[in-house]
Amino acid sequence: MTIKFMEGVLRGERFVGFVESGVTLPNELYRISLAKLCEATGGKTDAVVAKEYLLKSASSVRFSDQDMIDFSPLPPLFPDAAGDAMASGFMQTHNVKIESARDDHGEIVLPNWFVKGLGSSVKLSGQPLRAPRQALALCEEAEVVLVYRSNADGRPEYCGYTFGNDLTDIGRFKRHPGHLAYAKLCDAAVSSWFHIAPPPQSVQGEVSIERDGAVAWKGNFKTGLDALGYRLADMVDHLFSYSALSHPGRIHYVFIGADRSSFHAGFSIKEGDRIVLNFASHDVVISNQVQFA
Repeated sequence: MTIKFMEGVLRGERFVGFVESGVTLPNELYRISLAKLCEATGGKTDAVVAKEYLLKSASSVRFSDQDMIDFSPLPPLFPDAAGDAMASGFMQTHNVKIESARDDHGEIVLPNWFVKGLGSSVKLSGQPLRAPRQALALCEEAEVVLVYRSNADGRPEYCGYTFGNDLTDIGRFKRHPGHLAYAKLCDAAVSSWFHIAPPPQSVQGEVSIERDGAVAWKGNFKTGLDALGYRLADMVDHLFSYSALSHPGRIHYVFIGADRSSFHAGFSIKEGDRIVLNFASHDVVISNQVQFA
């Protein structure tokens, strides 16, 4: 059983709902935000504890099917101001992409880190993903996305995870390896489903890229901690040791890297293509159309 949570806005208020199976949010919602829920449970990344808090301590409202049409999902823990959220990630973290996580002297070499953008670059399933018109070759990257909320001292604290698509101009990076920062300045997609749990060990799924209404390319992917060539704790602890990232209330969406993509299979994504990521092991689907801007 996997408990998934979702936060959204209805009638100008934030509500949280949950499912224990399936992907249809029930009509009974709880008058609380995910940020407040994580605070109320003492930062425990335990879905059962969070569910019990909702059932016993949060006020609930049962909406009609008609009302639920107006429910607008949010990215998990999304702040009131988009500028208070940051999307970033690590590159080439998976075993299939690296030979060793240590240098010639046996020292651990941590993967490159990049910035995707602020909250305005974080999109939900169904929304278009913007990429630079001058992009050389785009690729999808199906990833686990860790969600952190900075406490009153500015220290990021892990709240849970979701899944996402780190759309990347891999062609620019391949042509100019020093241009990783530019290659990553495409929108990112995240699922509105939130898992209040430790990062997953194993995730399996399938990518489908649709063009003109038909599937143009399809492939499988694996991700999760078992697929990493690095210790996640080493990556994250080093990242958040930099005080420049410490700001009270800031939400961090951290993409932890991806398996090989359609680009590695020789496929080229074009404007108007729809990327469908099916994280089948966790019953989550993200679908977005690519749009040049």
